Amino acid sequence: MNQLRIGTLAGLFAAAVGLSWAGAGLWESLGNTPPAVPLLSPVILALIAAALLATALSLRSRLRAQHERRPGARPVDRMMAARAVVFGQASALVSALVAGAYGGFGLFLVMERLDVANRRDQAIYAGLAVLAGAAVVAAALFLERVCRLPDGDENGEGNGNGPMGSPV
Repeated sequence: MNQLRIGTLAGLFAAAVGLSWAGAGLWESLGNTPPAVPLLSPVILALIAAALLATALSLRSRLRAQHERRPGARPVDRMMAARAVVFGQASALVSALVAGAYGGFGLFLVMERLDVANRRDQAIYAGLAVLAGAAVVAAALFLERVCRLPDGDENGEGNGNGPMGSPV
């Protein structure tokens, strides 16, 4: 499984910012009112970040206990850890796009008129969504780091020094 690259996530974010900013300008130039940023957008992204962080912390403690051979330590199933990493990677990719879209829309709102209370509120919600999207990306990268196999251990045959290197 390939690791996420920050450059890829930054590129997705930047492309989404540009497309969203241009799309919002085009939308308004056609005489339409731009759509509203839902208040729940940053909340949902923050909940996803919290779920990823909780999963990473749980796996990290279980892997440490397993590595130290503590009595009663529950083993970590490799497939469950792999699924968690895939969920984290997918969440990071989608969050980079969503945060970029909200970032571009927020940028459009900031560049236009912030004297209108509704637009100012929408810009704040968009900014919070960008921050929450960044939290999802950070939590996903942390989860991926927690579940990383040691070098040369694709089949579970490493030296046992990494978190997933010991037999599960």
